[in-house]
Amino acid sequence: MSEFSLVLATLRQIRGLSPFFALDVGRPDEGWHDGSALLDGPALPATVDRIAARYRTAEPRVAASLFFLSYTARLLSPVVAALAVGGAAPDVRPANLWWRYDEDGLRVRLKEPVGGVGVAESLAPVVAAVRSVVPVAPGLLWGNAASSAAGALRVVARGGAASAEECVRLGEELFAEPPLRGAGEFVPFPGEVAFRRRNCCLYYRLDGGGKCGDCALL
Repeated sequence: MSEFSLVLATLRQIRGLSPFFALDVGRPDEGWHDGSALLDGPALPATVDRIAARYRTAEPRVAASLFFLSYTARLLSPVVAALAVGGAAPDVRPANLWWRYDEDGLRVRLKEPVGGVGVAESLAPVVAAVRSVVPVAPGLLWGNAASSAAGALRVVARGGAASAEECVRLGEELFAEPPLRGAGEFVPFPGEVAFRRRNCCLYYRLDGGGKCGDCALL
């Protein structure tokens, strides 16, 4: 089976586990940005500004954190789910993406169903781009990535596609090397994927916001 076929088969498999893992492939309609617009140009700053206005925050770092939390949730969820079921994880580097931010929030899709690289290599250029727009702490952004990955593993385990123990082992492997090392830890809890991050995504600083279940401030 070709790489394209393996990735497509995995995307179909994990999509069936949960809509949370759905990731479409192919050129979209008008109004989408090429992934390169994440790294340079006005699209990312404008999106952070829109998020700040949408959530009525005067703190750019909160808006930047919310953008990256959404970004990692949309992309790491299918990647981690693919790894958990033993499939072929897709390439989610900016060069292989389309994206847009609208009234439905952040949406992403793949250009091609090709195999990917490690989580850190996939996300590092976007971490740098976000920090060039807003000087938010890198540890906070990588904590968001860890939180998104752990959340995806929790969904996989609860859906029965892999055991909680297998998901925790995968998570510990993913978080074994910098920059994800030290972002959080898995908490022993029978039959469940329990994770506690070591920092906060700042959601609590929004009007009506609270603390997430894995927040270090709890």
